[in-house]
Amino acid sequence: MQDSTLQISIVVPLFNEAESLPELCAWIDRVMRANHFSYEMIFVNDGSRDESWEVLKSLSVQYPSLKASSFARNYGKSAALHEGFSKAQGSVVITMDADMQDSPDEIPALYQMITQDGFDLVSGWKQKRFDPLSKTIPTKLYNAATRALSGVYLHDFNCGLKAYKLEVIKTIRLYGEMHRYIPVQAKWNGFSKIGEKVVQHQARKYGVTKFGLERFLYGFLDLLSITFVQTFGKRPMHLFGSFGILSFFSGSIITLWLIGEKLYNITQHLKYRNVTDNPLFFLALVAIILGVQLFLAGFIGELMVTNSDKTTDYQIKEEIS
Repeated sequence: MQDSTLQISIVVPLFNEAESLPELCAWIDRVMRANHFSYEMIFVNDGSRDESWEVLKSLSVQYPSLKASSFARNYGKSAALHEGFSKAQGSVVITMDADMQDSPDEIPALYQMITQDGFDLVSGWKQKRFDPLSKTIPTKLYNAATRALSGVYLHDFNCGLKAYKLEVIKTIRLYGEMHRYIPVQAKWNGFSKIGEKVVQHQARKYGVTKFGLERFLYGFLDLLSITFVQTFGKRPMHLFGSFGILSFFSGSIITLWLIGEKLYNITQHLKYRNVTDNPLFFLALVAIILGVQLFLAGFIGELMVTNSDKTTDYQIKEEIS
């Protein structure tokens, strides 16, 4: 049940960020108190191998608003956000990274855009970035591809600093690298008022980045996946059945044409060869078999539309509440 007095839930996924956590909690608390917000901080420790969980335990004594979950191993940012979203109760949910490259000073303006300007979701845009070209150029290409395929026109899909209405995050399913596409999922779920705010990008103060260039490849593959699932996830027969019928009838027409050609040549006393001697017959046969298989795949897909939630399974080792 939503706590009606709670204004903001701040969800922070983390992996090996022990050094930044005390400063980040102090910064968030200072901003919340200055603006008289009722709030909760929800940290999700994604299998950190440093002292992050011990630091969170000690900070929970200092900050009663702090809640935390610790995964048994590293599951990825999407799983961490999914866990944080399941715990969030504030009317506005703010996400940010734990590396202090996202500024808590942006929270009041983000909160206002949700509560007063009526946005369903507001995404941060790090217009000026403190990242090397090896990261910024692939990011621009990735963002352009996402805009083209999704129809959601944001400059920076990958910015961790975002604000949501509570009901938005409760409709989102996250797994794999799908955290990059929360705005896309939100739009497809009917939350079409999506805004953007230029936010300050802080230079990294502690530690090193946890993401490599492979995330752009995985991110693009996940974009194709989520586009496919959204388009055909509830009606797989429309895809597999269409290709199946096309393949089956193409193969059947070719086969009938070959048989008709042979019969015509026989009746006209022309030279002919057996249908099975024509390589085209075997291509047609493959098309017929493939068509039947695709059609059956469509039926199986329809039966699996009520898919399970196994994609969001993860083992929680310990909690602070």
